[in-house]
Amino acid sequence: MLKHMNSKKRILSGVQPTGKLHIGNYVGALSNWVELQHRYESFHCVVDWHSLTVTYDQTDRIADDTMEVFLDLLAVGLDPEKATIFLQSMVPEHAELHLLFSMLIMLGRLERNPTFKEKVKDLDLRGEVSYGHLGYPVLQAADILVYRAHAVPVGEDQAPHLELTREIARKFNTTYADIFPEPETLLTPFPRVPGPDGRKMSKSLGNHILMSDEPDDIAAKVRSAITDPKKIRKNDPGDPNICNVYAWHVIFSSDKLEEIAATCRSGERGCVVCKQEAAAAISDHFGPFREKRMELVRDAMGLLRPGI
Repeated sequence: MLKHMNSKKRILSGVQPTGKLHIGNYVGALSNWVELQHRYESFHCVVDWHSLTVTYDQTDRIADDTMEVFLDLLAVGLDPEKATIFLQSMVPEHAELHLLFSMLIMLGRLERNPTFKEKVKDLDLRGEVSYGHLGYPVLQAADILVYRAHAVPVGEDQAPHLELTREIARKFNTTYADIFPEPETLLTPFPRVPGPDGRKMSKSLGNHILMSDEPDDIAAKVRSAITDPKKIRKNDPGDPNICNVYAWHVIFSSDKLEEIAATCRSGERGCVVCKQEAAAAISDHFGPFREKRMELVRDAMGLLRPGI
């Protein structure tokens, strides 16, 4: 087990290597990680074992997708001098602790996990559920507790998993010895980000906008977004609270949010212009990220092929 190296509390969070990350990942996790690295002893893990839960037969892309995630983490502002960034499968203790924890949790408890139920529905898995998928939160508990993390920054969809981690820690502590802290949940300010179709943004649903998307790609995806269904014509009054585009404005256009909401409600604002402005705001926000990412890619290519 790790011993404390300083007086800061420790956090642990992970991300699956599904390739380039999207703005939902950024808003729900990465932006928070970047801020928290200055206040906590931070561990951030690319959880390649977790990626096998539904893609166990598609391993040919894991190495490339893992590299894409590491590039995103560095480009977004995680600093290796302040945070430990690592690959889950390089630390076998995760798997060992997962095995021990799997003895402490009942099958019925895993089946009641609301995140598991939602994933089965979204992916239409029905009877095709592996233990790895069902036991995902047990491995996640091992990821967290092997470092004795005091807190975990997560989106609200992962909160049920963290509660299960706390349960496992309590059961281990009362059964054997008081070893593991019960980690707190650090929710992000914007824990859920909608995709253009209104569902939670997700690669598995194909409704994502990548942080690294070029401006034209962002604009095309934003143009497809569902808005207030009652606002058919430009002059029709709209309800920004049920509009996916407005949800993005809340995050990326906060400096003129009141004007956007007021002109939408009055009918002065058309959806076409609103989408154009949202796309521009998203693109501008990630401009420095795209530049930093390209710099990292060039550096990586130079290491692989010296002289380029």
